[in-house]
Amino acid sequence: MQFADYIKLLGVMPDSTLSFDKHVIDVTRSCHYHIHALHHIRPLFTLDTAKAMAVAIVGGSRLDYHNSLLYGTSQGNINRLSCAEHFGMGCAPWTVNSLDIHRNFHWLPVSYHVTFKRCLITWKTFHTAHPAYLSELITHYLPSRALRSYNTSSD
Repeated sequence: MQFADYIKLLGVMPDSTLSFDKHVIDVTRSCHYHIHALHHIRPLFTLDTAKAMAVAIVGGSRLDYHNSLLYGTSQGNINRLSCAEHFGMGCAPWTVNSLDIHRNFHWLPVSYHVTFKRCLITWKTFHTAHPAYLSELITHYLPSRALRSYNTSSD
């Protein structure tokens, strides 16, 4: 019996080594395809409309989907996703500074965004106790002894 090298589950393709190489390649390919299509019709829209479309295509639906699973992935995969993100910011005129564009899109760098998503999921689980299978894994930290800073106010 021969096993598959990867599977596709809810739009994510983990491979046998959980490196997510195939998933990252497919996500970047999809981002490039859609942004390239947007470049063809870019002159028909205002800059704000083109930015909104790029954010929806790249940020919202492609790069942001299940990227918390990429925590601990290789730097090569992060670099590929960063290239796709920067390609998505290319809908602005060439005269605009890329740092200003990044700030206007309200995008974090990919490596920070992966960490942010993991922290956000943990915070939501900690404060809402949903989903139950994750809330069972999170415990409150209780020090083994009383700390000097325990009774001080944090003014």
